Amino acid sequence: MQVLKFGGSSVATADSMRQVLDLMEAAARQRSTVVVVSALAGITDLLIAAGRRAAATDAGYRELLHELEERHLNVVRQLLPITGQSAVLSLVKTHCNELEALCDGVFALGELSDRTLDRLASYGELLSSRVVAAGLAARGTAHQWLDSRQLIRTDARYGRAAVDFAATNPLIQAAVNGAEVGLYVAPGFVAAAPDGSTTTLGRGGSDYSAAIFAGALGAERLEIWTDVSGMMTADPRLVRAARPIPRISYQEAMELSHFGAKVLYPPTIQPVRQRGIPLWIKNTFAPADEGTLVEVAPPANQATVRGLSSIGPVALLRLEGSGMVGVPGFSRRLFAALARQQVNVILITQSSSEHSISVAVSAEQAARAQQAADAEFAPEIAAGRLDPLTREDDLAILALVGEQMKNHPGISGRLFGALGQNGVNIRAIAQGSSEQNISAVVRQPDVRKAINVLHETFFEATTRQVNVVVAGVGNVGRKLLEQLAQQQAWLREKLRLNLRVVGLANSRQFVLDEEGLDLTNWPVALAAGQDRDLDALTEQLLTLNLRNTVFVDVTASPEVAGVYGQLLARSVAVVACNKVAASAEYRDYARLKALAQEFNTSFLFETNVGAGLPVIGTLNDLLRSGDEVRRLEAVLSGTLNFVFNHYDGTRPFAEVVRQAQAEGYTEPDPRLDLTGVDVARKILILAREASYALEMSDVHNESFLPAACLEGDVPAFYEQLAAHEPHFRALYDAAAAQGQKLRFVASFAEGRARVGLQALPPTHDLYAVHGKDNAVLFYTNRYAEQPLVIKGAGAGAEVTASGVFADVLRAVPS
Repeated sequence: MQVLKFGGSSVATADSMRQVLDLMEAAARQRSTVVVVSALAGITDLLIAAGRRAAATDAGYRELLHELEERHLNVVRQLLPITGQSAVLSLVKTHCNELEALCDGVFALGELSDRTLDRLASYGELLSSRVVAAGLAARGTAHQWLDSRQLIRTDARYGRAAVDFAATNPLIQAAVNGAEVGLYVAPGFVAAAPDGSTTTLGRGGSDYSAAIFAGALGAERLEIWTDVSGMMTADPRLVRAARPIPRISYQEAMELSHFGAKVLYPPTIQPVRQRGIPLWIKNTFAPADEGTLVEVAPPANQATVRGLSSIGPVALLRLEGSGMVGVPGFSRRLFAALARQQVNVILITQSSSEHSISVAVSAEQAARAQQAADAEFAPEIAAGRLDPLTREDDLAILALVGEQMKNHPGISGRLFGALGQNGVNIRAIAQGSSEQNISAVVRQPDVRKAINVLHETFFEATTRQVNVVVAGVGNVGRKLLEQLAQQQAWLREKLRLNLRVVGLANSRQFVLDEEGLDLTNWPVALAAGQDRDLDALTEQLLTLNLRNTVFVDVTASPEVAGVYGQLLARSVAVVACNKVAASAEYRDYARLKALAQEFNTSFLFETNVGAGLPVIGTLNDLLRSGDEVRRLEAVLSGTLNFVFNHYDGTRPFAEVVRQAQAEGYTEPDPRLDLTGVDVARKILILAREASYALEMSDVHNESFLPAACLEGDVPAFYEQLAAHEPHFRALYDAAAAQGQKLRFVASFAEGRARVGLQALPPTHDLYAVHGKDNAVLFYTNRYAEQPLVIKGAGAGAEVTASGVFADVLRAVPS
C-alpha cells in the first residue's frame, strides 16, 4: 500500500491533471494506492474571500463564486471527452449552487461562523477530487472515490480540528482494506466533527490528510507531489543556487518546515513519523527527478547543515526589568497570557541573568500579543519593577538546520561571522541543546541577503558572489572594467569568486542591475540608464541590499566621496581611487575609518598613493607587525617625475608639460599636479596612515611655479609657462651644474610634512627614479639605516586600475 498526495499546483489545470492521472495509474500498477487531492490552486483562498465578503454584506461574493464555477467547468470540458462531461458538469453545478445558497445565508445574516467557514472551504477539495475521479473513469481505470468526511474524525475546533485517531484509523482501514479496487481517490483537508459537521485540518491540511491515511494503513511509503523537486537547501525564490536535498531526517524536515519551508508542514509528518513510514517529496512536472526522501534515520553524510529556512514577517516582544531577576513565574505568566489570546510563539530567548525574555510572534498576532502582555504585567510595570514591553516589527527568523551540526564545532561562529561581514544585524538568537537548529532574528529587508550569504557559506564551497559598483568610467574606470572582464573566469576557477559588476555611473547617468551587467557591452547599458542622482543611486543600491557589495570610486568628485559614510554604515565596502575623502579634514577621514571598523567592512584607498604600488598596504603591514615609522621620503607624482626626467633645457618646459598631458599623466588641469597639491595630499594620507592626526594645512608646500602661472584658465597657464621659461631653465641649470637632478620630494619626519622641488645628488636613493615612476623610502625602527624602498610606475591608467582591482579583491570578506 502507498499513499500519494497531489497539491493545488498539480491539479490547477486540465493539462496538469492529465499528468496526475498518468502518475496515479503508474503507481496503481505497482501496488494498491490511495490518492489524496488538494483543491485547485487558489480555490481555497477564493472560497474564504467569498465567505468574508458575504459576511461583510458585499455582494461581490457572487463574482468570486462565478469565477470558481467557471474554472471548474472549464477544467471538466478540457479534461473529459464530450460524452463523459454531462454528469460531472452537473455535479459541479450542484456543488456551486450549494455554495451560493450557503453564501446567500451568510450575506443575509451578516455573520460568518467558524463552522460555516469550514463548510465553505471544504468545497475546493470535494470538487477537485470528484473531477480527478471522473478523469480516471473516462480512461476506464477502476477506482473508488472516498469521502474523507466519513473517515477522518476530529473534534469540533473548526478551522484547525484535532484528529481523533482512535476513531479514524479503523474507519480508514475498513474502507480501504475491504474493497476490491487498487486505486482510491479522496479529498484532502476535510474531515468531520462528532456530530457529522464538516471540519478542516488547517494549514497544510491536505498533506496531513495523506499522512493520516498512510499512518492508518501502515503504508510502505507516502509521496507528496508538488511543483518543486523536493525539499531544497533554501527557498529557490530567494537563492538561485538552492538545490534539492536528497535525504533528510524527519526531525530536520520538521525544523525546516516550522521555519517556512512550505513543501511540508510540521503536523503532516507526525502520523508517518510515528510509524517510521518513509516520505518522498516529488515534482509532478518533473517526475523523473529524484526528489527528497524523508526518513527516520537517513545515512550519515558529509553535510553538517542540511538546509536553511526563513519565516517572516515577525515581531519581537521583549519583557525586561530588574524585578524579574530571581523571581519565578514570569515566563509562565507571559506564555499563559499569550496562550489565552491564541498567540503562537515562534521563538523564545532569555538572558542568563533572567533580566529579560524575548519572544517572536507572527506580524498578524503582534498587536494582540502586546496587549495581552501589557495587561498581564500592568501592576509590575506601574510599580517600576518591569520596563514597559518593547516591540520590534518588520523582522524575520532565519533557521540553520542539520542533525550533524552538534558534532561540528564552530557552526554558530560561521553563521554569525558571515552575517556580520555583510552588515546583517542579529536582533535575537536561539539554539536548542540538541544543536539541530540555530535561529537568528534579523530585519525583514535583510532576509534575501542573509539567506544567500549563509547558503554560500554552508552549501557553495565552490563560489562566492561579489557585487561591484563602479563610479567613474574615464581612463582608469575603463581599464578597470577591461581587467574585471578579463579576469572573471580566472577568479571563478582559482579564487572561487563570482565577481559581477552590478552598477556603473559617470557624470551623467547611472545603471544598476542586480543580475550583473554585460562587461562586453556596458556603454550601451550605461547610456540607457537613469540620469545621475547620487542620492537615488545610493538609495537604490542600499535597497538592493546585495551580499558582498563593493563600491569603487574612480572619480575625483567630492560629491561621490560624500556617500562613503552611508555605504560603510550598511557594510558596503568602499574602494577609493579618489583622494578627496582620505585627505579631507582629519575628523572626516577618521569617521570613515571608524565606520569601516564598526560595521565590519573595508575602506581601502591604496591607489591614493603610488597608483598600483603597494605603498599604503606596506605601511599598514609595518604598523600591524609592531614597527614604527620614523621618517618618510618619497617621489609621489608620476606627472612631476615625468616632467623633470624629460626636461633638460633643449625643449621648453611648457612643451614637456604638454607631452605629459597628451600621454595621460596629468589631470585635465595640469596645475593640480604642478602646484604640488596632489603630492601634499599623498604625503598627508601616508602620515595619517602612520597614525598622525595631520590636516592639509599642516603640510608645507614650497611651490616652484611663478604666481602668474596659477591665474586664468588652462590655455593661459601654458602661455605663462612659456613666458617663464627662463625661470625653469635656471632651476635646471643650477642642479645640473652640481651633477644633481630635480625631484619633487615629499617628506615626513617628527610629525611634520613638507613637499617641494629639490636638487638631489647621485648618492640619494631618489636620484635614479626614472620616467613616471614613484618611489617611497620608509625609515622605521627596523629599517633605521637602510630604508625599505618601494619603487615603480606611479602613474598611468593600466597600473592604477590594477591597484584598484587589488583593493576590490582585498575588500571581499574572507
